[in-house]
Amino acid sequence: MKIALLGATGQTGQYLVKQALEQGHTVTAIVRNPEKLAVHHDNLKVVKADIFSANSLKTHFKDQDVVMSCLGFPASLFSGVTGYTMSMAAVIGAMREAQVNRVITMTSWYTEPNSGAQSSYLIRFLLLPMIRSVLNNMYEMESFLQKTQDINWTVVRPPGLKNLPATGESEFLTHEGYFVPDSRGQPARSAVGRGDVARFMLSLLNNNAWVKQGVAITTK
Repeated sequence: MKIALLGATGQTGQYLVKQALEQGHTVTAIVRNPEKLAVHHDNLKVVKADIFSANSLKTHFKDQDVVMSCLGFPASLFSGVTGYTMSMAAVIGAMREAQVNRVITMTSWYTEPNSGAQSSYLIRFLLLPMIRSVLNNMYEMESFLQKTQDINWTVVRPPGLKNLPATGESEFLTHEGYFVPDSRGQPARSAVGRGDVARFMLSLLNNNAWVKQGVAITTK
């Protein structure tokens, strides 16, 4: 497939680039700083564009089969985060003009404000407040996609991320919600390797699972 990838220079994005090329896909990496992507391959094209501008993106979306995003924006204690909603609005606008209708993007567990109520004390009272500005904007982006009827979108929600490669063929646990529950309904394993997140996102190219849905994931 022909993949237009946003966030290719990020930690998860780099795993996705590598795996996509290994699987034989053609990747157009749309980045802000091409020098940061130290990968060279016949099936990889690296282009510079403004991720907040539909006009800047639409040229690079033309003739692509799917848009994938691993974009990330830092938390802010003093102001709201807007990068997720602003970039996705530009992406959807560009997709419409380029006539691409499949997008797969990554957010996180606990984007919905009340979904962390059953998490551990440490996560609930320390971690989530620290990153709530990010989670809130992710949730706003998810809500925006839910109202987008003409685009086949999927939101992949991983838990905490570890900078580790994919673990072979480890089985994924999935749940249509804001975390993956264990047998007691409590949040299951709370961290997953970035390589496995990339592996799951790429697996969605082969089927119609989770179209127009958000899916929380982890590994067994």
